Amino acid sequence: MLAWAMIVASAMAVSAASPWSTIPLQRKDTTSRNHARTALPDSDVFHDMFMALSDMQDAYFQRWLGTWPEGIDWTRAVVNTHVAATLRTISDELELARPAKTAECATRKEELIAGYFADVIAYYFGEDAFALRNQAYDDMLWVVLGWLESIRFVDEHGRLISSGASAGGAETWYGSRWIPAFAHRARIFWELAAKGWDTTLCGGGMLWNPRLMPYKNAVTNQLFISASISMYLHFPGDANASPFRTNATLDQPPPARTVDWRAHDPIFGRAAQEAHRWLAASNMTNPQGLYADGFHISGHPAGSNNTKCDTRDEMVYTYNQGVILSGLLGLFQATGREVYLREGHALVQNVIRATGYDLRRDAPVDKVSTARLPPWRGLGRAGVLEEACDVRGTCSQDAQTFKGIWMHHFASFCAADALDGKHVRYADNTEMSEAVLARIRERHGEGCRRYLPWLRRNARAAMGTRDGKGLFGMWWTAGLFEIARAQVEEEMVKPVPPLPVEEDGDEDMVDYRNDGVPYNQVWMKIADLPKGTPPPKDEAAGQGQQQKPLGGGDKTKRHDKRGTKEEGGAWDPNLRGRGRTVETQSGGLAVLRALWVLSRHEL
Repeated sequence: MLAWAMIVASAMAVSAASPWSTIPLQRKDTTSRNHARTALPDSDVFHDMFMALSDMQDAYFQRWLGTWPEGIDWTRAVVNTHVAATLRTISDELELARPAKTAECATRKEELIAGYFADVIAYYFGEDAFALRNQAYDDMLWVVLGWLESIRFVDEHGRLISSGASAGGAETWYGSRWIPAFAHRARIFWELAAKGWDTTLCGGGMLWNPRLMPYKNAVTNQLFISASISMYLHFPGDANASPFRTNATLDQPPPARTVDWRAHDPIFGRAAQEAHRWLAASNMTNPQGLYADGFHISGHPAGSNNTKCDTRDEMVYTYNQGVILSGLLGLFQATGREVYLREGHALVQNVIRATGYDLRRDAPVDKVSTARLPPWRGLGRAGVLEEACDVRGTCSQDAQTFKGIWMHHFASFCAADALDGKHVRYADNTEMSEAVLARIRERHGEGCRRYLPWLRRNARAAMGTRDGKGLFGMWWTAGLFEIARAQVEEEMVKPVPPLPVEEDGDEDMVDYRNDGVPYNQVWMKIADLPKGTPPPKDEAAGQGQQQKPLGGGDKTKRHDKRGTKEEGGAWDPNLRGRGRTVETQSGGLAVLRALWVLSRHEL
């Protein structure tokens, strides 16, 4: 049973000045659920998730600016997505439709939600939408997903409010007034991003950045799949033609759009399916079954007529394995084809295996010892998700966001109510029978339950990185071990795969998300190459908004200066590099939310 008293205490501790700081929370009724299964052991997960949200907003969000100032445009969009998703989870669990004992109780419940929803509204105005329109296509698609997540929260929370107050004839929840604005921004940015779909090279696929040499990477194509199918399922329509009309329809040639965008527009579903077909046939996965970063076209800088994606960047990042998961769930919901769910489970299992975890034994594959770090297994070690940059403490602002992204889309894919039947239809628009859906739901749920021990391990690791203020660090593995500085320094001199490997001047792996886009003809357009000595890689242009350093000064000095000790004198590897940031906090929030969402399978 969930210890609701702890949640009440956490809510009371949020801020004495907050109007939503104290609230009597009630657990939703679970009497109709299957109690033959093991009772949920994670009695404090909800409390920890709530506090991670509260700490993130208190430490990093400036309400007078309506944003997280230390973030950059695309990471802010991701953080806003985490906030909206967490509010949706909190709303569902508080079950505001349940009759309250007093009017004050109901009011205080609503204030808890409304207080943080005010931050979402503030961010709508704080988001630099104009700058984002001129950035890379993946940056635009993070915006789409963020506002669709906000729409889902408003829609679901509004239904709870309405059902609870229907007898009294209450108005629609006030948050519904913001749906048209959120929908308009999502639609505008989907249209802008859709211009990146290109059939002249590689037979299709999304380009990453129009200002660089053609590069078709995993994340932009996965984002286009997930954003497109989410638009099909959750976009409520948009009759607002301002500030401009575009003609992005993925048809050849694209006809001008002269009618309002309607809900469940087939253009979105077709775009998602076409993008998925292209990605599935692109040969973008490595021998571990993980997505490599993307493809260049050999000879293109020299004017070759080659149009094939034939030069793969083998760098592996966590988020490249995650964004597709919500897209695969959406494709199943829209078509009823279970093959999409099977594809998602295969990818999740490949990721877990690459963290050094054996699902059959529910244990790490390596003997865990506090005396030495376990070996790197492709995407982590000791059963904990990692970026290759984690052990060195050199992760960029981009990379600090990646694990949280993976956890968010994993939670979407494996949510206990993901297959509730609300959207599931066959491709010919006929309803799926409840009997068929029940069998699929059981198989999917059983698969997701298998991941819970691994997920609990990752949540425990992430929790272990919190400092005295409750702020999460980047390197979760350090939260499981008392890692000595000498161990890390020993590990840092080893070639920890995947790292850039050069043969005859050709780079098979380029860690451009941490080191910056290289100034060479593979990545940069010739006209943009600087004359003379190239600037340092971490100042490379063309990635959208430049990442913000923390700690100031020279990069090398910053890595030495930050992070060696906490106040108590213990060495803290999560104070190296950029240290604890809004991006690392959002990752901690995401893994706790994922654990809470998946643990509902055990009820």
